[in-house]
Amino acid sequence: MNLSKLATPALVIDADILGSNLATMAKSLPGSRCRPHVKAHKTTSLARRQYEHGHTGFTCATPREVVGMALAGLGDDLLLANETVDVGRLRAMADCEARVTVAVDSDETVDAAAANGIREVLIDVNVGLPRCGCLPEEAGALADLARARGLDVRGVAGYEGHVYQYADRSERTRATEQAMSLLLAAHRDVGGDVISAGATGTYDINTWATEIQAGSYALMDTAFASLVPEFKQALWLEATVISTSSRHAVADCGLKALGMDHGNPSMDAGEVWLVSDEHVTFRPHSTLRVGDHVRVWPAHIDPTVACHERIHVARGEEITDVWDVDLRGW
Repeated sequence: MNLSKLATPALVIDADILGSNLATMAKSLPGSRCRPHVKAHKTTSLARRQYEHGHTGFTCATPREVVGMALAGLGDDLLLANETVDVGRLRAMADCEARVTVAVDSDETVDAAAANGIREVLIDVNVGLPRCGCLPEEAGALADLARARGLDVRGVAGYEGHVYQYADRSERTRATEQAMSLLLAAHRDVGGDVISAGATGTYDINTWATEIQAGSYALMDTAFASLVPEFKQALWLEATVISTSSRHAVADCGLKALGMDHGNPSMDAGEVWLVSDEHVTFRPHSTLRVGDHVRVWPAHIDPTVACHERIHVARGEEITDVWDVDLRGW
């Protein structure tokens, strides 16, 4: 199929750019130095490409992702980087054919993991982002509790997501070092071989972690593009112009097809004015006709991909494959 024949809005990946992004990361962080975060794409077909590039351990955001990766034969080493006390989901992860490690940050999450068959955990530490994680000074006692409950404590995890507010690399480096000093202090009390942290935006800055949980690098978006220009945007939404006027045009790609938490998407064909439920209104750079296709580049790929059931893989104008977004939902 040709791109011009796609029913829109439709997610499309440029196969060559994706391949280049995967190869760049594999060269920079080979093997276990990178633990790709599948929340960014929720697609086992893409995860298999990452596996083929030597990244055989994965980070997951939901138990559904963990179980789905295991069912796809990609369960060498799966980390659930978020806490859960859901009995059914913990048991499903414990029973799947995979090595599963779960993040814990409280007595309750330790107890839930131990009671439902989980064997390995990481102590999740708050390193400055106001989200999950225990205080660094509490990590040692939590690790002791986990071991007393029969769990193997592999080490610590911490996410320095707050450092991305700094566009300047030197400021981002300073903030990352501060965050990792907290994680390393916790690790001294916890022990274990793993110090898990980072993301695409700090993949070549965070030299303190033993593994980097990079996700966005594979597909990229406009929010991260300026931070790590060595990774190119590989994912867009193909949309169709459905209305035109003397001043603006409208395409069939709106809020229900895009993650908007990082702002408006961008377009090659024009300047975005407004995004509503099913429409993007924009000022075109040149004359467009109703029925023309345009490309819409999301500001945040993770929630954008989660809006869709499938991704079309293209080389030039030809669609060469279709991948199910098979890890969606909870």
